Amino acid sequence: MPTTTDENEKSEKLKKIYKPLRDVEVEYDIDHDKCASCSEKPCLEACPVDAVGENPVDNYIEIDDKCFGCVLCRNACPYDAIHMETTLSQPRRENVPNINTKLCRQCGACVDACRMGAIHLVSSGTEEAHSEIDEDKCVRCGYCSRVCPTEAIKYGEILPRSVVGGKAIVVNQKKCIGCMTCTRVCPSKGAINVGKMNKLPYINPSYCARCEECMNVCPSTAIRYSSRKRAYEGYQKIKTMEIVSELMEKESEKLARETVKIDSILNKVTREVSYSHAEDEFTQDVTELVTAEIKALVGVDLEIDDLKEIIQATQPHREIMVDEDSCIGCGACIKECPVDCIELEMPSPVHIGDECVYCGKCVETCPFESISLKKESFQVEDGRVLFKRQKISGPSQGEVLIDPNSCQRCGVCVNKCPVDAMTLENDQVTVDPEKCIFCGECQTICPTRAVTLKR
Repeated sequence: MPTTTDENEKSEKLKKIYKPLRDVEVEYDIDHDKCASCSEKPCLEACPVDAVGENPVDNYIEIDDKCFGCVLCRNACPYDAIHMETTLSQPRRENVPNINTKLCRQCGACVDACRMGAIHLVSSGTEEAHSEIDEDKCVRCGYCSRVCPTEAIKYGEILPRSVVGGKAIVVNQKKCIGCMTCTRVCPSKGAINVGKMNKLPYINPSYCARCEECMNVCPSTAIRYSSRKRAYEGYQKIKTMEIVSELMEKESEKLARETVKIDSILNKVTREVSYSHAEDEFTQDVTELVTAEIKALVGVDLEIDDLKEIIQATQPHREIMVDEDSCIGCGACIKECPVDCIELEMPSPVHIGDECVYCGKCVETCPFESISLKKESFQVEDGRVLFKRQKISGPSQGEVLIDPNSCQRCGVCVNKCPVDAMTLENDQVTVDPEKCIFCGECQTICPTRAVTLKR
């Protein structure tokens, strides 16, 4: 089918808008056998530059030379039929700004504005004092050009002179799809970085020249203007998270070793204190015992506040028992068990399997009070470590809270939930309070401690 004038104009416009400032070589391969089973062809809609098309002869998907390697078609393909590799050249950069020494008034505005210390004033016997730019240090951000009061600094063969005003360009990471197209077109070294934690781009306002190239090519319209104050606040927040992540990565092995040591100490304290008490419920201050054991094992004095997170994250010890003398095997508990871990062992009483999540429903249901459930745990209160034993008389009540900032949407809690009370939809974990039995399995299994059970 011949293309119309409107289609040709649209194609040329798209080529102009999405012309990258970095040359990119795209290699792709399409498995047409997989592709043939797809009726919806979402790859066609995913391409922001209409580089993906369907051959009318054999209905094969083809990619033309407008492709700039954003891989959105590959990500949209439900059958993994598109394989794509992109090779990027080094970014094209502005030439070092030219300084007209006759217009330069040696005011030092450009020297103060340069974040890289690439500009300094020089003087020689043959010409007047003027600013000079170190090409090796210059990142071509254009700040010197914007602050020069006499327009002695000319800049912008690739970039236009930047807009005037207090605005800054930011990436809305909630809308960002991670195609990295913006990183390919940005000519200012250091302006767009990629986060180590969420793998999404973010902009350093100090280096951004506001040329709007990234805004023009963003297929999800995630890049927009914002106030400079808000832009710097967002940038500092991301950088802080990056620094913390880097430190945690370096210290994770050491932290893991120390956590294992502390955990072994708490297990030892649990055995000693638990065996010394026969009563159903009690509370004992074990601060001195814990600190003495830690000093003996680790070799240093540690404050309780430093260990608070580790101590409170220690899983409580729970034990459920059946009194064989009073249990008659009526089976009332079997009907109430949400995880089907109770069975009759005639002529013996009921048997509770290892799948038990200690929800307490069987304890409440038993008409003869033959089932007992106790919990032993550590708590930190007012700088003291307390060991508590509690008798559980019925089902837990409370609320399951999920921290959206810590949650990685891995789905582990959803798969682990014994009553299918948790779901992962629209990239968000939700809890059905009608189904939840507040067993705490989700809190125990969460790798980032994003789940908290408030009993």
